[in-house]
Amino acid sequence: MRGLKRLLNPARHIHGSMHEVAALVIVTAVLALGATVVLIWAAGFDKVGHRLAEADWSWLAAGAFGEFVAYFGYVLAYREVATVEDGPSLTLPNAASLVVTGFSPFVALGGFALDLEALRHAVNEEKEARVRVLGLGALEYAVLAPVACIAAIVLIAGGSKTPDAGFTYPWAIAVPVGFAAALVALRFRDKLGGDRGWRAAVGEAFEAGSVLRRLFDPPRQRLLAFVGAVAYWTGEIFCLRMALECFGQKPGTAQLIVGYATGYALTRRTLPFAGAGIVEVLLSFSLVWIGEPLSTAVLGVFAYRLMNLWLPLIPALISRGALKRSEELQMAT
Repeated sequence: MRGLKRLLNPARHIHGSMHEVAALVIVTAVLALGATVVLIWAAGFDKVGHRLAEADWSWLAAGAFGEFVAYFGYVLAYREVATVEDGPSLTLPNAASLVVTGFSPFVALGGFALDLEALRHAVNEEKEARVRVLGLGALEYAVLAPVACIAAIVLIAGGSKTPDAGFTYPWAIAVPVGFAAALVALRFRDKLGGDRGWRAAVGEAFEAGSVLRRLFDPPRQRLLAFVGAVAYWTGEIFCLRMALECFGQKPGTAQLIVGYATGYALTRRTLPFAGAGIVEVLLSFSLVWIGEPLSTAVLGVFAYRLMNLWLPLIPALISRGALKRSEELQMAT
């Protein structure tokens, strides 16, 4: 048990041995491959084999470019959120190292755990570090949710039957209601928040929401954070679109956005092992819900994960080495 705790310690992702990193990568690969094999079995080996034989892999080059845009956008957003209100001034290489490492398959507890560990040492206050990490997550959804809402409204207005109302109406209704409720709740943050128990958690959630507001505060507005978040989601969705193109599928843009947003109810940075197994299942079925055959959905998600999880593995290992050598972001082992 002690060995497991040691292996899962976020600091070990940076300071641990290559044997530990290899073990975590193997676990991630087993989870992802196991989920994919089960989905292929459900879709039918013959159908999947037929789709695979007709694949046009040249689309993967465009998908890889989309992932580059996504990672670069996230680096910009990460840096801006970290530095808001006199926070730690991260250089672009430092921010890039943290982002690429946090998305890697050898971060067992998810990238946000690594972010918390890094920022805790940078700001010297655990609560402030946690608020900034939560603020980064809030920024992700503050960009994706309205876009998914608009896409859902477009589908409803156009009379589209795919996906059905069970997926479009929740996005069309819940997002504006949720934003309105959040704005009202922020007015009562002093009464609802607190220093202990559940009130402390609520208080930190409000603080995370206020991080977004502080990005607009003059004189040093951090609007580049929103630009980066838009680039991140655009690159990710474009990459998935190119992965589906490999197998001859061309889903509508609005359908793809709703399907992607539904499949990413939790982002891969919040999930353990970069969402291995979970993302493969949720995203495959969300594509089925927007009208894609399961055989194509499984292969599309597999190709997408090759680009957004496994292709950046070598840069992640290099970034890990850079973080390990960095005195600015040195972590306790």
